[in-house]
Amino acid sequence: MKLRGLAAASVLASGWIGSATPVKAVDLNGSWATATSACNQVFVRKDGATSFRQDSDQYGGGFILEGDRVRGQMQTCTITRRKEEGNVIHMVAKCADDIMTSNVQFSAKVIDGNTIARIFPGMPEFTLSYSRCPI
Repeated sequence: MKLRGLAAASVLASGWIGSATPVKAVDLNGSWATATSACNQVFVRKDGATSFRQDSDQYGGGFILEGDRVRGQMQTCTITRRKEEGNVIHMVAKCADDIMTSNVQFSAKVIDGNTIARIFPGMPEFTLSYSRCPI
């Protein structure tokens, strides 16, 4: 998968919706990177806001989640639908970059409050982990 497509999908690793049985939701708002050690190279905090560093793509993937708005290195997405199945969250989001808009589907498994794994239907052996950054 191309890095750009991966970045678009990675911006969707977010959100939580309650099921019919009350469940304590995990707060996934914040900055997330593929490597915790790269958080300071991927993100910068200025005037109370977190954003991507100019050369952040050289240090791995990441996204910033703020409610239903998810920002990646190259795209911004708005989550339009969510479905929870146990500790797996399925999402659909409308994403836009400088060229076009598209709908993107994404599934993430919540490992714990600071770790999620992107999962790929039909390819259970392939996952992409994200860790919350302390930025």
